[in-house]
Amino acid sequence: MRVVLQRVREAKVTSEGEILGEIGPGLLVLTAFETADTAEDLLWTAAKIAKLRIFNDSDGRMNLDLAEVNGELLIVSQFTLFAETKKGNRPSYMRSARPETAIPLYHAFLTTLQELTGKIPQTGEFGADMQVQLTNDGPVTITIDSRAKD
Repeated sequence: MRVVLQRVREAKVTSEGEILGEIGPGLLVLTAFETADTAEDLLWTAAKIAKLRIFNDSDGRMNLDLAEVNGELLIVSQFTLFAETKKGNRPSYMRSARPETAIPLYHAFLTTLQELTGKIPQTGEFGADMQVQLTNDGPVTITIDSRAKD
């Protein structure tokens, strides 16, 4: 499982002109799944997101987690995070899980995040052509890969 999270002042995702999800201060989390992902990968990644201390305290140091700043979550599926670009100029997405595998993982990930944070994540629509708008705060952008736990 691979995510790119961005600390945002605000973010929204739309499709065909309709707002699917929208948040104020918090985290925009672009999320991709691979065939080998397990419940352990989902739990580890969700726990990392929930407890990552990347919000500023009163001294301006990144020392607070999502709950401590009452931040919101916007989760957007993005299979292209597993793009392989070693050969040629056309990316391969062979590592990305097919929808029949990825959709249940996506829903389980949303449930796990909600359980760990106490917040209902806003979302895009799995597999849709979406547009994401955000105001990055910092900017702070972090990648997390459940295969790179060490």
